[in-house]
Amino acid sequence: MNHDDDNKRIVITKVYGYKQTDAEGNEYGPKIKPINKWALYLTIIPVAIVMIVLGAFFFAAFLAIFAIAVVVVGIRIWWLRRKYKGQTQSTTQQSTTEEGEYTIIEDAEYVDTEKDTSSKRSR
Repeated sequence: MNHDDDNKRIVITKVYGYKQTDAEGNEYGPKIKPINKWALYLTIIPVAIVMIVLGAFFFAAFLAIFAIAVVVVGIRIWWLRRKYKGQTQSTTQQSTTEEGEYTIIEDAEYVDTEKDTSSKRSR
């Protein structure tokens, strides 16, 4: 090994083993005994599980309320569009419908109403 590899190992060791110290170099912070660490883990794990279950429950409730709101708004929009289409169809039917008596002639001949003056003069 060369000298560079030794320096890299020292830096990695220092970063990995970083601890806060005061001005004199003494470590400070709470000193936790190993038995207390286990007690801490034994209380944190069930609390975390309960929090996850409650979070999933409230998320599901929120999702259900949101889905119901989307369905209600969708039905309202559908109803208004249906109502609007019904109004436009009734107004177009009223405007194209003729009131009064009329007769439909299916086979009508075209009658020429203009006088043909050139044919009379040539006779």
